[in-house]
Amino acid sequence: MENNESGIRVRRSLRELEDLYDSGTPAPLENLMLAWKGIKELPVNDPNSLFTIGGYHGEPFRDQGATDGNYWGGYCNHNNVLFPTWHRVYLYKIENALRSIKGCEEVTLPYWDETEHESLSKGMPWSLTREQVSIRGHMVDNPLRSYKFQIAINDNVNNDNSTYSKPAGTDTVRYPYSGLVGTPAAKAKSDKHNSQFSASQGTNLLNGNITGWLNKTVSLPDIDKRLQLGGVHVLYTLCLDAPNYTVFSNQKSAASWNMIPSKDPVVVALETPHNDIHLSVGGFNIPGPNNPDFSPIPGANGDMGENDTAAFDPVFFFHHCNVDRMFWIWQKKHDFTNHFQIIPGFPGTNSDDGGPSAGYPKNEPLTLDSPLKPFLNSATGTFYTTRECINIETQLGYVYTVGSLDLIHWMHGEELAAQEKLTTNKLRVANINRGNIFGSFVLTAYATVDGKEHYIGHHSVLSRWNVLGCENCRAHLKTEAYFNLDKINPDLSNFRIEIIGREEAQPLLNAAIADNSIVMEII
Repeated sequence: MENNESGIRVRRSLRELEDLYDSGTPAPLENLMLAWKGIKELPVNDPNSLFTIGGYHGEPFRDQGATDGNYWGGYCNHNNVLFPTWHRVYLYKIENALRSIKGCEEVTLPYWDETEHESLSKGMPWSLTREQVSIRGHMVDNPLRSYKFQIAINDNVNNDNSTYSKPAGTDTVRYPYSGLVGTPAAKAKSDKHNSQFSASQGTNLLNGNITGWLNKTVSLPDIDKRLQLGGVHVLYTLCLDAPNYTVFSNQKSAASWNMIPSKDPVVVALETPHNDIHLSVGGFNIPGPNNPDFSPIPGANGDMGENDTAAFDPVFFFHHCNVDRMFWIWQKKHDFTNHFQIIPGFPGTNSDDGGPSAGYPKNEPLTLDSPLKPFLNSATGTFYTTRECINIETQLGYVYTVGSLDLIHWMHGEELAAQEKLTTNKLRVANINRGNIFGSFVLTAYATVDGKEHYIGHHSVLSRWNVLGCENCRAHLKTEAYFNLDKINPDLSNFRIEIIGREEAQPLLNAAIADNSIVMEII
């Protein structure tokens, strides 16, 4: 929680702070909690308030996206090359806000190390889930558990039916609860659903769901272990092998790279395990044939499960801090700590890919010099750009402690070139139109081997609630998924896909599968 001897901020894992707290050094975690309490209580028009900063990501929507579903009304960038760097500066913004609270000037933003042993076995750190915590000898409501909306947020997007409106006094929620309260009918339904679970039951279900997503594996000897896709732990590990920044950064670019004819294994984007964590916290069960229920708990709609209000839940920032840590690990592994390139004109390098987000026109090329709105660089008086946040140490002044999947020394050059190259057939699943889907969803692929169906991977899509009728979405938000097959017989009759979405979207998803509009092919 302090600066190192060079004056650089040190971001530690949440469980490091918990261990200090439990061993008699509570100040680092207590100060973090006091800082969060402080920004949650600031007036909503204060630039350092959680209401203001949380609202940058999605709601309250702005510009044309406030009412027009052809635009995204939040500033966040997803499904394009600005995804890692926009969120990197976003974290820097909220960290500075936390440090603005009196007595919390040395606070840094910790990361939830999602692939460490404790997370894999227990789920979310206790500091994010306990109802009450002791701060300086007093039991108080846990500031990291939720956020209570100080004023109402109104969802006015066409055809959205006020789904994500939030009356003043509404609390953010996580799986298995529902936060859909935008209409009296929706609130009554959510209240009835939420009454099924005590706080302890809710936490246990949440952690059980998270560990399922983290640990999901492919258990099929026909696929080499190094080619097996699966849960968050596997996907974070595989994304570190992405060959360049463009395809590492987002799902759109990775899908286009995977479509290039070759026998190279599937490239996994950083955005992919990121999406999985959002859905595990927000309201989807881990997919797979060994689960008794492949769908969400009926009625579970946590805020982290859609982009609209995800950033009002404090866990959003601890999750994204880990995503940024993985970004930095990838940079170190590939010797890109001071530079990387964006492939001009490649899919995922246009504002229409995933947007356009607030402040961006349609069809604008995205480059290293594209503005990361709305974040102003105080040194220049202009918006930050990707070029200005490549090196977290020299440009932004922070470092991470060494957590899971990180190394002190990474191989480069000839050492990497000497590693064995794997080859494989891939299953491509395409022509999935997000313009026909309410909210986030999960696509799961199965292969039949020796008469038995096996899970071979899944692809999760974190989306906004309403893209129905959005012509831009139809043109630019098509979803594709790829799965390594290795020695599996490539006859298409051996494969089946399943798409699970929100309750309102499921009939459309089932119809799309039934009418064979979704394409499967072997490449």
